[in-house]
Amino acid sequence: MKLSVVGLGKLGACSAACFAYKGYDVIGVDINKSNVDIINQGKAPVFEPRLEEVIAKAKGKLTATQDYEYALLNSDATFFIVPTPSMQDGHFSDEYLKDALEKLAKALKKKDAQHIFAITSTVSPGTTEQNLIPLVERISGKKLNKDFYFCYNPEFIALGSVIRDFLNPDMVLIGESDPRAGAALESIYREVCDNKPHIARMSIISSEITKISLNSYITMKISFANTLADICNQIPGADVDSITQALGADKRISPYYIKGGVSYGGPCFPRDNRAFSTFAANYGINAHMAKATDVTNRQHIDHLIDLVIKHLPEDKTVAILGIAYKPDTPVIEESASIKLIEKLLKKGVKVIVFDPLAKDNTKLVFGDKIHCAASIKDCFTRASLCVITGQHKEFKFITEDLIANKHTTIIDCWRLLKGIQFGDKVKYIAYGTHP
Repeated sequence: MKLSVVGLGKLGACSAACFAYKGYDVIGVDINKSNVDIINQGKAPVFEPRLEEVIAKAKGKLTATQDYEYALLNSDATFFIVPTPSMQDGHFSDEYLKDALEKLAKALKKKDAQHIFAITSTVSPGTTEQNLIPLVERISGKKLNKDFYFCYNPEFIALGSVIRDFLNPDMVLIGESDPRAGAALESIYREVCDNKPHIARMSIISSEITKISLNSYITMKISFANTLADICNQIPGADVDSITQALGADKRISPYYIKGGVSYGGPCFPRDNRAFSTFAANYGINAHMAKATDVTNRQHIDHLIDLVIKHLPEDKTVAILGIAYKPDTPVIEESASIKLIEKLLKKGVKVIVFDPLAKDNTKLVFGDKIHCAASIKDCFTRASLCVITGQHKEFKFITEDLIANKHTTIIDCWRLLKGIQFGDKVKYIAYGTHP
């Protein structure tokens, strides 16, 4: 099969590159001419580890265009990876999906062969069958499961590890309008994935519910672990890592996403959890756990604020290490560090930040209200209170040699430096433990 991918942003460019890397002829489509030109030059339009390498190894299998008709007429299946922003009521907007589908539906009129539309973007349950399929039928004049097929095929990948996650998924989720369409997508992923993932095929509505419910469930695990960390801060001898490691050893819980740290953030977890509550309410169900998770996540940052203020030096200067919502990405959307900075600035605290990738995005938000340090050492030179909020690999190698001030406090939210022996000039606080 020949494939097309609409949307060459952070996820779309990676998906298109991976399909091409595995031998498929792929046409990328984007309204942004710059993204199209960069792809056609064999380069990466966005930063993501390994993306440039994978595009190079695709060896000409990946091309890009702004011509939607050309892409549809020269491919057998189209994957949609476009933004679906959250609306005020918690639902996801399908505006960009409908805009792209309108263009492709017009082109579908000219096509005799059948075509598969695969929606990868996160949507509110019911969107595909209530809004998207009728739109294509109305504009193209063709019929579902006769002239074209629909699948809902979201990815479970995280920025900073998109390539690895795409090629080695735990599960491939396929909601299908017809078993023939689901079988076609399953065949593609069997060839593309380096591992042998579980292929979950089901109805479209079930797959839409699966996507947001999975992320909502993960956020509950994260918030539970963070609550344990807050409790352990108050009890002498308590150690959150000992507790969560024991919990994770139980097969009913598993060790994944149950490590106390900072509040979860990013472009998926917060909004998917809130969308789950909104979706449930549409059917008269009060999703109490999802709502409580959201409240817990918002309040968790306040416990960290209290700890920071408790140890605030006389000059009211704090260095924060790690601004992106996770390592290996510049994305700061709903990052716990951003919320921490906002609250500290309101309290008149001077803030210094360092992040290997997110400096520019942080400056766009705060401008001259903060100082962006040039290095980890620069942070410890400028501040005697440093808060490690990120899990970047560079932070694991902090030693006393980097610390300039005679009396320095380190609040380590992820306990990256736990076990390292610091001298008398350093007060080390491992968040989630009480000495």
